[in-house]
Amino acid sequence: MDKNALLVFRKDGFPQIWKKVCAFCEKHSIGIVDMSEYYVTPRKRRTNKTNRHHFEVVIFNTVLDMQIQEFGDRFSEVGTELMENMAALSPCDSFSSFDKAKLLKLSEIYKKDFNDSERAQLNGQLDIYYHYLLHDERFFNLKGIADLSRLFVETGKHLSFPLVYRLLKLTLVLPVATATATVERCFSTMKFLKTDLRNRIGDDFMNGALICSVENKIYNNITFFHSRFSGKSINEA
Repeated sequence: MDKNALLVFRKDGFPQIWKKVCAFCEKHSIGIVDMSEYYVTPRKRRTNKTNRHHFEVVIFNTVLDMQIQEFGDRFSEVGTELMENMAALSPCDSFSSFDKAKLLKLSEIYKKDFNDSERAQLNGQLDIYYHYLLHDERFFNLKGIADLSRLFVETGKHLSFPLVYRLLKLTLVLPVATATATVERCFSTMKFLKTDLRNRIGDDFMNGALICSVENKIYNNITFFHSRFSGKSINEA
């Protein structure tokens, strides 16, 4: 589930959840809360908010907001776009996720792997690739890109569609390489920050210090507008 799906679920998902809850309660003879009544706290205190407001806004929306925020913290816009483009190669459900525009965008992101001539060839190659595999029984019921790549080589299709095969290899390798490099960089930085003399550093302060240190290239380009440091970077100040 991507971030957009979470946003849609936050907007329209509660009625679906509540319908399933009601069906479960009716099946097992469990009393159903009247959503129009005012919510009563566990300490038997009556509030001025309805049960509907409490369960949908206070609980359901809050949990979704936490998940959406966590998704945004873990995946940048560039990383999310990259993963969406890669997902267009998925063979699941008879290549239902196939999107030539996204795959061409993927080739544009990695200019060193595809020159202008190869991207033009890839445009036509993707059409042939999609229609060919869509009717080849050997490629039915594949579970993922790894299975597709393996069968691609076993059937010799990597020779017939070399540029598509290059996209497959990039899709398999790049997320791992990117994630590993990021994690290693963060842990390496953390070793310098959290020394024996700072072993009681708090989580919030630690997170802030890590962000400033790991993303130092961004912070070095920030200028102060105070008259004392006007026009100077953080390092110069």
